[in-house]
Amino acid sequence: MGAITLGNVEKWFGEVQVIKGIDLEIQDGEFVVFVGPSGCGKSTLLRMIGGLEDTSRGAIRIDGNDVTDQPPSKRGLTMVFQSYALYPHMSVAENMGFSLKMAGVKDDEWRAKVDEAAEILKLGPYLDRRPKDLSGGQRQRVAIGRSIVRDPTAFLFDEPLSNLDAALRVEMRLEIARLHRNLKRTMIYVTHDQVEAMTLADRIVVLEYGKIAQVGTPRELYEKPANLFVAQFIGSPKMNVMPCSASSGGYSLEGGRGGACPSPQVTQLGIRPEHISLVGEGEGQCDGRVDVVEFLGADTFILFDCGPLGHVNVRVAGDTDLRPGDVAGLAFDPERLVFFDKDGLAVK
Repeated sequence: MGAITLGNVEKWFGEVQVIKGIDLEIQDGEFVVFVGPSGCGKSTLLRMIGGLEDTSRGAIRIDGNDVTDQPPSKRGLTMVFQSYALYPHMSVAENMGFSLKMAGVKDDEWRAKVDEAAEILKLGPYLDRRPKDLSGGQRQRVAIGRSIVRDPTAFLFDEPLSNLDAALRVEMRLEIARLHRNLKRTMIYVTHDQVEAMTLADRIVVLEYGKIAQVGTPRELYEKPANLFVAQFIGSPKMNVMPCSASSGGYSLEGGRGGACPSPQVTQLGIRPEHISLVGEGEGQCDGRVDVVEFLGADTFILFDCGPLGHVNVRVAGDTDLRPGDVAGLAFDPERLVFFDKDGLAVK
């Protein structure tokens, strides 16, 4: 079992509070991803769960047992870091089985566990090689395999793919997804990569300045952000946000048209780039002049200068004919609008 509960946990470094009273329940077998900007505390929180950082206040429980003051070796967890930390003079098999060997496990037993992990990670042909003879992706697989052989309650990943190139990141992301599906173990994963978070997670925990901004499935966070921070942090490119004024039952845009809205407290509206359609001038919520066109193959992103509303990003088919300087109308899907009040909170 690998259920992990955080009860009002805090972390102080001297007089600086980095983690500010976090409550979180992670279910057995769940894949949870911590995301947030640099300095938000996501890696510190992961290290607290793993026992590599002391918990200043609050409690950490694993399967109901309080492990707050327990050392890492007593928690039944294993960590995979962004650096592989492999022993260069040892073979792949020896690296993977080292912790078991040091624990006094017999040779035939730890080798059997290494063979099992190697089969899962497709490392069988490389067991006799040294780390210097492996690619970056293969070395990271060895680091993961070293964790698998320990049969942990849960895996903790701290930005494990950040040292890999784009192609290897995609490959390893798929490997980790398969690993979770096959092992059915709890996994907590720290990343700054939007794609990793959205594709791997059962739930995402968005952190802001040491607090939880929102917890939810990737779809919930993308479609129903709790506040402006989450709206513009989750999704690439980020959600368009523009000022609006509201009265009972409606909103209006400076230099454009309005529509219905849920509350007179609304001060800003947000909409994703793919929920805007291009129409003729004067036919949408506002007009915009093309500033930048980014061709990405199947999709093209067009950045429009919409005057007092700022720049608005629109996702269109890859074969658009629009060029910088062209003018078009932007029509917003009314079912996809997200409204925010003066405090940046989403208005239902």
